[in-house]
Amino acid sequence: MAGLGGRRQRRKWQAIGALGALAIMASAAYVIRQLMHGGLEPSDTAGLLGLPLGVAGLVVAVVALRKPIEGNDAELARGWAATLAQQVEAGESGVWRQLLGDDTRRINLAYTLHPAAVRPAMAPGAGRLITDGSGPVTLPDIVTYYRATQPLRLVVTGAAGAGKTVLALELMLALIDGRAEDDPVPVRIPLSRWDTDRQSLPELLQQRLVEAYDWPTALAAGLVQHGLVLPVLDGLDERAPPAPDRSPDPAAPRATTVVQALNAYQQGRDAGPLILTCRTHHYDALTPHTEVLDAARITIAPVDATDAHTYLTDRALRAARWQPLTDHLAAHPGGLLATVLSTPWRLCLTATVYHRDGDPAELLTLPDADTLDQHLLTRYIPAATHTAPNPRGYTPEDVHRWLHHLTTYLAPASTTPAGAEATDLVLHELWPLAGRTRVRTTDALLTFLVVLTPLPLAWTPSQLPAGASALLGFTAVIAGGLATTTPSPKSPGNPFKDPYLRIRLAIGLSCSLLLGLLAGLTSGLVAGLTTGLTMGLAMGLLPGLVQRPGTSLGARAVLRRDALTGLVLGLVSGLATGLILGPWLGFVLGPWFGPWLGLVIGLWLACGLGIGAEASRRYVVFLLCSRRRLPFRLGVFLDWAVTAGLMRYSGPAYQYRHRELQHWLRQHPQPPDLP
Repeated sequence: MAGLGGRRQRRKWQAIGALGALAIMASAAYVIRQLMHGGLEPSDTAGLLGLPLGVAGLVVAVVALRKPIEGNDAELARGWAATLAQQVEAGESGVWRQLLGDDTRRINLAYTLHPAAVRPAMAPGAGRLITDGSGPVTLPDIVTYYRATQPLRLVVTGAAGAGKTVLALELMLALIDGRAEDDPVPVRIPLSRWDTDRQSLPELLQQRLVEAYDWPTALAAGLVQHGLVLPVLDGLDERAPPAPDRSPDPAAPRATTVVQALNAYQQGRDAGPLILTCRTHHYDALTPHTEVLDAARITIAPVDATDAHTYLTDRALRAARWQPLTDHLAAHPGGLLATVLSTPWRLCLTATVYHRDGDPAELLTLPDADTLDQHLLTRYIPAATHTAPNPRGYTPEDVHRWLHHLTTYLAPASTTPAGAEATDLVLHELWPLAGRTRVRTTDALLTFLVVLTPLPLAWTPSQLPAGASALLGFTAVIAGGLATTTPSPKSPGNPFKDPYLRIRLAIGLSCSLLLGLLAGLTSGLVAGLTTGLTMGLAMGLLPGLVQRPGTSLGARAVLRRDALTGLVLGLVSGLATGLILGPWLGFVLGPWFGPWLGLVIGLWLACGLGIGAEASRRYVVFLLCSRRRLPFRLGVFLDWAVTAGLMRYSGPAYQYRHRELQHWLRQHPQPPDLP
């Protein structure tokens, strides 16, 4: 993103802006101190007042050096799209490899065009994931198939574990490999948290670029407006929880609103190009009521014995170990083992379990499908733990117990009254897992104690002012009570972007300066103006410094932004308190002691009350209450579990690699003994 206002560039200018703000505040504090000393000539006072104005002018001049990129919008957008394509390829190729079991060998999936009753797109009748290069090419690969579809709207359906996400990722990476200058860049977006009531699809695309790829808002909007972003929407079935009897819900209002938004999506006068994935049964339940119009729907076929044999043989490190199993699949293409291994999930599971050691031929001795599933799942976590890089030394037993404990949060009894099983593990929402009463009580107690930390000063020679101990105790009780509420994460915002907030800031400054002048008639002009100006800035800026985090943020980024918001609000609140209390306390305690004591009081109150960082504070308390059941660095562990192929990302949430793995872990609190 260098040269496009990316992370490094923006951090540099943010640092320059922060240093400039500190310089302005330091010059203002110096002016206030000199004015409080008094004894200045009118000319000296005028020169002194010009100091912060001169510093502010210098800061504005430096910031003005940050010029926007010049050039034709369309030409610039094409250059930005090339940069975005590199970012998407770098990120999604890692996800693609992880879904393939940390390998490059692919299962050559087959799919057929599903007939549609209403406004289907024109598309070939069938295709394959890739062309293997042997013999005449009779079926197109997925990228050729998509480019032959008119209009370019594709719905990928298949059974659980059929390889829908793998097919979508293969298509994305192939489109990027053969991308022309004007072609859109495919961007994958998990559908689980799209708020269709608040966002259109273009707005969702723009938000995804900002939050997942760190693009400036203006550049992201330009890419979307020029049609250079292709939405790849993964997991429509995740917005359609099953009915109480576990069957797909035909109504599924959240999924229906997504389909309606996709049907309203246009580019110019044509239906907007897109790629959508969904489980077959869920999409079939929706189609009597609504379906994606002007789209080709393909259904992924089960993996036949020949393709399974080819995949296992190609991936084997030592082919002799796999020979009995592959020979059996070739000899019995309709047998039990071939049927069980007809999904990419189970094939990849088998390849992972026996990747480095073990005897795949032992699968031939298992009597039925359930026994085979239990056999593979029992060995999956130990195999993944030993195969993946493991710098923290996680043991298979600990990994199993930790992942099992997290499944209890997703169990139907603890999620929704309708009995639907949840799939998303969002870090700041996990705290009820340690017991609601226990976490709330611990949070309140710790907050109470933090607020009381200055109390020992009452017994020191300096002592606290009269009545301060009682005020301190009252504040601690209030803070402890507020800590029992349910927090929601926050994210830093820009108070100058919202016109309403700019008007509020202007009104706040005007009213506060008027009040400051009136207070100055009795308390001194400097103290009154300082108090009024500070209160106006605080009233105008604080509401705009906080906003809701985006739904496309990474899992741990939500907590980091919440903690950053708390730090920003703590600093602003502390500075405001120091500037307000400083002049008044200065008359009693001295010109230096007043401002510094006010600043310390403000920062202490902000940190003690956890202003703006309630969600991250609650998360830390949850980890303290879960010490024997979960690792303290839970986010680090879950990130490792993603790289090991046990979990996957879904926006700001973690999900188990497969629903079958989630169900099995929930039913097995302890790792089964291996023979």
